[in-house]
Amino acid sequence: MIFARQAKLSTGWASNVRLDVLDGRIIELAIDQHPQQGDDAVDTLLPALANLHSHSFQRAMAGMTEYRMAGKDSFWTWRDLMYRFTEHLTPENIEAIAAFVFLEMQEAGYASVGEFHYLHHQPGGTPYDNLAELSARIAAAAAKTGIGLTHLPVLYTYGGAGHVPLETGQGRFGNRVDRFNELVAQAKVAVAHLPADCRVGIAPHSLRATSPDDLREVLNAHRSGPVHIHIAEQPKEVADIEGWLGARPVDWLLANANVTPEWCLIHATHMTEGETRKMAKSGAVAGLCPVTEANLGDGPFNGPAYLKAGGAFGIGSDSNVLISLTEELRMLEYSQRLRDVARNVMVVGEGSVGDTLYTGAAKGGAQALGRGNGEILVGGWADLVAIDSAAPSLCALRQDQLLDGLAFASKDDVVTDVWSAGRHAVQSGRHVQRDEIVSAYRSAMRSLMASL
Repeated sequence: MIFARQAKLSTGWASNVRLDVLDGRIIELAIDQHPQQGDDAVDTLLPALANLHSHSFQRAMAGMTEYRMAGKDSFWTWRDLMYRFTEHLTPENIEAIAAFVFLEMQEAGYASVGEFHYLHHQPGGTPYDNLAELSARIAAAAAKTGIGLTHLPVLYTYGGAGHVPLETGQGRFGNRVDRFNELVAQAKVAVAHLPADCRVGIAPHSLRATSPDDLREVLNAHRSGPVHIHIAEQPKEVADIEGWLGARPVDWLLANANVTPEWCLIHATHMTEGETRKMAKSGAVAGLCPVTEANLGDGPFNGPAYLKAGGAFGIGSDSNVLISLTEELRMLEYSQRLRDVARNVMVVGEGSVGDTLYTGAAKGGAQALGRGNGEILVGGWADLVAIDSAAPSLCALRQDQLLDGLAFASKDDVVTDVWSAGRHAVQSGRHVQRDEIVSAYRSAMRSLMASL
């Protein structure tokens, strides 16, 4: 049983809440209760967010790409450096890095992750004997940490719009549709030992890395489950797709694919007002990664128009240059303020910006990862985070201001506990396997740095 002095339920704030969890789901919820002996007692309980977009291996190169080279640095120059880095990663490295990343996510308050996984093969592109070897490594990291995993094998066939061949550095990513379908099947086997909340979806990498025929074929082969795709991240990408397919990426996708609420469109940064409204009406989730989007110079999302049109959104840590739930929330809002020269932008009408950001990201993230409603309610997964409202950054705030304080005045150290489908992995602010996982990560990094 879990006892919380106060909790943000699907119906609003409640006091003295007791939850009973069985097989990862909340089976009973009562308010105005007293703590009982043996309860896990916490201060303030919230629905935990899903981190809906992660490339875990990129955490290992954080801080290595912040040196300005001759000319203008951009996403594309960063990508070249990332490709060279991937050539040195072993399966053991990938597992140790992913476990550390998942631990950091949980300690920051995330209960689950969408791993957008495109490292499939050996350096140079030769498949492993087990086609899903690296998916199995991601599954092992999820098992070690207890995080809720939605595994998203990536279809990456071309090096650019118009069937451009893969570049040398992209060999580890590449698959034609038939081999990709086999990889997905083997990935499902690789995660079969994980708890029941694990999901496997698909991720056509982007319109530039696939083709209309391939996209149609892969969607026909996988008719249910999460579908994630990078879309309209960079102006060059928009121009390349429009020049090739005759329409901007979001417009083309909405006109040529059955985009449903099972879809997550990652970034969707460069949209017209019309695209923004149509994407919102599709029911798909906008997968926003504000820290990475700022780090790579992508640009800000069109938040006000999207919210006004009723669009769903969630947040992710993407490149994992910094893993921080609170930083993602405030960067999302601050990017809007800087563009619009205004305050309190990400809310429709009047109301709490922090509440809009947090509850919106909780619902949208859960939707994108196939984890239900993103709320604390009977029948839902017990994806829960506890924060300490007595922390100095929060102690002066009323109950209805706590989510504003979390989004704008706090660091992740206000997180005390996290449950992923009932698995109590973070206790007293610390992951229960921290020492072992951090030790393995440091060992992997020493080995990796020696090979560079």
